[in-house]
Order: sequence, then C-alpha cells, then structure tokens
Amino acid sequence: MNFTPIDNKGIVDGFCIIKSIEQKTSSKGDNYLDMMLGDSDGEINAKLWRYIPELHGEYTANDLVKVRGMISQYNGTDQLKIERIRHTSPEDNVNVADFVKTAGYSGEKMFEELLDIAEAFKDEELRKIVTAILRDNRMCMLYWPAAFKLHHAVRGGLLFHTLSIVRLAQRVCEIYPFVDSELLLSGAILHDIAKLSEFDVAESGIATGYSCQGNLLGHLAMGAMAIEAYAEKLGISQKTAMLLEHMVLSHHGEPEFGAAVRPMFIEAELLSELDLMDSRVFEMREAVSAAKTDDFSGRVWAMDNRKLFNHGRTNLETETKLF
Repeated sequence: MNFTPIDNKGIVDGFCIIKSIEQKTSSKGDNYLDMMLGDSDGEINAKLWRYIPELHGEYTANDLVKVRGMISQYNGTDQLKIERIRHTSPEDNVNVADFVKTAGYSGEKMFEELLDIAEAFKDEELRKIVTAILRDNRMCMLYWPAAFKLHHAVRGGLLFHTLSIVRLAQRVCEIYPFVDSELLLSGAILHDIAKLSEFDVAESGIATGYSCQGNLLGHLAMGAMAIEAYAEKLGISQKTAMLLEHMVLSHHGEPEFGAAVRPMFIEAELLSELDLMDSRVFEMREAVSAAKTDDFSGRVWAMDNRKLFNHGRTNLETETKLF
C-alpha cells in the first residue's frame, strides 16, 4: 500500500479503495468496520473501531476514500487501525482506476488474441462453440478478475490467467505432438468462463463477493451447464460437449479442491496441471515480491500456509510474457 508517513510515530495517510467492508460487533458491544483497503500496489486489512455512522460516515465496497491511521502487525501481517476516514471529493483530483491493480496487458488485446486463436481452429465444432461463448461474454471479460481474493484477483485478471494457460498449453503441445491441441486450447479458454457469474464485480474490476449462483453452484458446475446450453443451441455433438464439460468439471484436479471428477483423459489432466501451475506461480510471485531479499514472506494461505523465500536472483517485476 502506498501510504504517506505523517510523523515518526507510525501514523500514515493516503487514498485507497474499499475492496470489501463488513460492520461487526466487538466483544465489548461496540460496532466496528472490518475492511480490506487497496491501491495499485497492494492491499491491507483495516479496522475502524467504535464506528458511529453519524460521525464517521457510511461506506460501501468500491468507495474511494482517504484514511489516516497506524499500521501494526497482527498475526504476522500488516493491519491499519483507522483514526480518520472520509470519502474523496472532486478537489482531491483522484481517479478510481489509479487505485486498482490491473493485468499487465489491456483487456481488448488479450480478448482479441483468444478470439483469433479460436477462430483458427480446424475443428468446426470447437471453433463454433468457443467463439460464440467468447463473443457473447466480451464486455465483462475485458475487466473481470479471476478471483475474489486469491490468484489474479485484479482488473482483467480472468483474461490474463486464461491467456497465460493458453500460452503454456501451446508450448506443451509442441513437446507432446500426440496431444489434441485444439481440445486442450478450447478447455483452457473456457475453463473459468463461469467466473463471470460466480462473482459480484464492480466496473472497477474488483470482486466484492460471491453471487448467489456462485455460492450455490460454483464456476465448475456453471461452466459445464453453459457449455451444454451452447452445444444444444449450436448443434454441437454430444461427444464434443461432453469432453469440454469434463475438462471444466475436473480442472481443479481433486474433489478436495472442488473438482466434480478427477481428470480422465490427457488434455483434461494437462489443463488441471497448467491451471494449478499458473495460479501458484502468481501467488508465489506476489508473496515473494513483498519480502526483502534473503528473507521470507508471511504465511501464504493459498500455498498450504507456507512462508516463501526471496532469493533475490531474478527481477520479480518483469512482466509475464504473453505476446
């Protein structure tokens, strides 16, 4: 987080966006706000104790605010104790887009690349269903994140994650020529498509939580349902639809990680492994980047609560190469 120090006692202030917010009650019976604040550099948990709406104002997710407070350590991570908070005003001359982390490439460029790849498929059924789903979901895909809190939870993160897996899949197919490249690429493009329904997302590209559908069904089941519906509408064969549905339903690998079934053919297994690799590399890079050279990160929940070591041998700011 890009806060400005106010004094030598640890007081800081700055502008940030509210990524999530919840009003709670302390053990003493006082109301307080539990928030996740963010900017283009990162995020931090924040608490506003003894919250009084008439005094402090009322806030919702995606509000742009100015805060002042003290940063301290809680369970090994930074936490901001808010002393002052207010909504921004036109005089502050700040833009919400400047406070949201984004993918390294524009949504338009990533989307057009995926569409070009799908349009070049020789398999007519795969070309028809993948291009139709892409075109129908273009507007949301341009800014949608890939997660609520974990990997690629940034503006444009869904396309960034998807295109990363597609690039990995293309290289894998060069090594293993017996892999059905168009089937693997189709699964890679569609595997997370139902995240467009799983999250509630503001136009800023920040997910504010899970939708009702997301909570009750999840993106694997909804993705398979979407493929089935498009296949019926477009006259796609049952076998082609079934293969794509299986790849979506199994791409989390194991039931304990949400998979409905385990991968049962080569392309499904490769998709699951590539999805896991890309998500873990992203999580590890984020965590290690926040640690000093020759030091460890805080514990990373998504990585089995491991602490990760920054050996300092590479430039972690180097952009992921998708083009």
